Amino acid sequence: MRFRTLLALGVALLLAVFVVLNWRVFAAPAHVSLAVTSVDAPLGLIMLALFALGLLVLSAYVGVWQGTLLMEFRRQAKELQAQRTLAESAEASRFTELGSLIRTELALSDQRIATALDGLRRELEETENSLAATLAEMDDRYRRKLDAPVG
Repeated sequence: MRFRTLLALGVALLLAVFVVLNWRVFAAPAHVSLAVTSVDAPLGLIMLALFALGLLVLSAYVGVWQGTLLMEFRRQAKELQAQRTLAESAEASRFTELGSLIRTELALSDQRIATALDGLRRELEETENSLAATLAEMDDRYRRKLDAPVG
């Protein structure tokens, strides 16, 4: 149990012992004025009844207050859960969008690489053809020099 609960139970027990020990004083009749009229009644019992009524009203107030707080906490918990769900769905959406963007960029990168490779192949073919033509020309010149009369 919590300390406050134990303290309240201890105080209530002490009050009950006090009332039992002083019951004759509580039950002794007294002349009580009620502003309009006066009555002979046990003042201790009247005060005890008023105290009990005050405790009952206070307990009802605390119960209503705790009920209101509990409803507010539940409302906030539901709102928090809704916000958490919204944030998670937004995060999942961002991940999906990021995955889509990465796939698009990879496809574009593959296209760029393929285009660059095609260009490189063309340049290599052109270089090969140029080298072959140059070698053929040089071979032709060399053969002509060999075939030419020395003279």
